[in-house]
Amino acid sequence: MKISFDFKYYLILIAVILVSCAGETENEKEEDIQEMITSVQQKFSPDKRVALLDIELEKKKENYILKGETNMPEAARTLKAKLDSAAISYTDNIQILPSKVLEGKIHGVIDVSVANLRGEGKHSAELVTQATLGTPVQIWKRTEEWYYIQTPDGYLSWVDHGGITTMDEEEFKAWKTSEKVIYKKTFGQSYKTPENNSKPVTDLVAGAVLELEAEKEDYFKVRYPDGRAAYLLKEEAEIYSKWLKGIESSSEKLVETSEKLMGLPYLWGGTSAKGVDCSGFTKTIFFMNGMVVPRDASQQVREGKLVDSKGDFDKLKVGDLLFFGRPATDTTSEKVVHVGMWIGNNEFIHSSGDVHISSMDKAAENFDEFNKSRYLRTKRYLGEKSSGLAYLKDQDLYFAQQTDSL
Repeated sequence: MKISFDFKYYLILIAVILVSCAGETENEKEEDIQEMITSVQQKFSPDKRVALLDIELEKKKENYILKGETNMPEAARTLKAKLDSAAISYTDNIQILPSKVLEGKIHGVIDVSVANLRGEGKHSAELVTQATLGTPVQIWKRTEEWYYIQTPDGYLSWVDHGGITTMDEEEFKAWKTSEKVIYKKTFGQSYKTPENNSKPVTDLVAGAVLELEAEKEDYFKVRYPDGRAAYLLKEEAEIYSKWLKGIESSSEKLVETSEKLMGLPYLWGGTSAKGVDCSGFTKTIFFMNGMVVPRDASQQVREGKLVDSKGDFDKLKVGDLLFFGRPATDTTSEKVVHVGMWIGNNEFIHSSGDVHISSMDKAAENFDEFNKSRYLRTKRYLGEKSSGLAYLKDQDLYFAQQTDSL
C-alpha cells in the first residue's frame, strides 16, 4: 500500500511540475510580447506629447489580443511584423486613426480668439496649450463634445466643439488656398460693420488668421472659419502673404515682439496674449516672426545650435534662448523647466509670474540669482535648421497657392 501511495504522489508531483512549467512558458511569452510593444513605443513614440501609440496586451484563454490606438500606421505594422516573425498568434484590435467616426472631417481650424487645449476631453482637465484663431489642426478622433487634435507644432490635445470648425479635404483645401489676413496688434476686436462705432464680433489677439473677402477703405472684410463675416482695421492687421514676404527674422524684431508682451500674466499652458507660460512666451515671439517652434521648454532645448553650457554669457547673441532646470547627475536625468530669451546687456526676458526682464549681473537691481543658479545652456534658433523648427516661408501651414498639392 505504501508503494502505491508513493507512486500516486509521484504522478501528482510530476503533473504539478508540468503545469507550473507550462505557466512559466506562457508568462515568458507575455513578457516577450510586452517587450516588443515597449520597443516599438520607444522607437515611434518616445515623446507622448507629439505621438500617439497607446497599445495594450490582453489574454483571453489561449489567445493574445492587441488593443488600443495609434496615429502612426507604420508603428502598428512594425509591431505586427515582430509578432509574426516570432510565430506568435494574436488578434489585431488596434484602431488606426483618424477615426472613421469623423466621416472624413479630419481637418479643423480654430474659430475662437484663443482655444484652450486640454490634456483630457473635459473642461476640468489640465490646460496644456492654446491655439489662436485660424490655426489649422489635424483631427484624430472625437467624443460627443470634444475633438482630439494635433497642432502645427505637433502637440496632441483636446479642444471642445465650440472652439473648432471641422473640414473635409475639399473644404480644407479651399480654406488653405484662400488669401488671408493676420492680426498683428497684441489685443483687439473684429467688427460687424466698417465703422468706428460698430459692435464687435469677437476679441482678437496677435497671430489670429482670417480669410480675406474684400478691402473697404480703412478695413479688411474677413471671414471666420465657421462663416461669420467681420471687419478689421487695416492699421491693426496685414494681408498674410504680404506679411510673410516682408518678415525679417532678426534679433531686433524678436526683442520688439517680446517687449509688446511685457507685464502679461503667467498662465500654465498659455501660448497667447491672454497669458503665457515660459515656453508659450518664446513660442509666441518666434511665431510672430515667421517660425513655428516646439511647445515646451524640454522640447525647445533639443532644437537649434548650442551656444553655451558654461555660463559664458559673452558668447550669447540677442534672440538666443536660455534654458534652466536641474542638471543631470549619476543617479538623475536632466530636467529642463524654464526658458527665456536673451536681449543683450546681460539681460533676458521671460515669463515667470509675469513677463519681465531679469539680469545675470549680480550688481543689477533686477539680478535673478535663482535662475542664474539653475542655468543649463543656451541655444540659437535664428538662421539655424533642425527638425523641430518650421519656417513659414519654407513650409507654410496657413496659406498655399492654388497649384499646391495639399
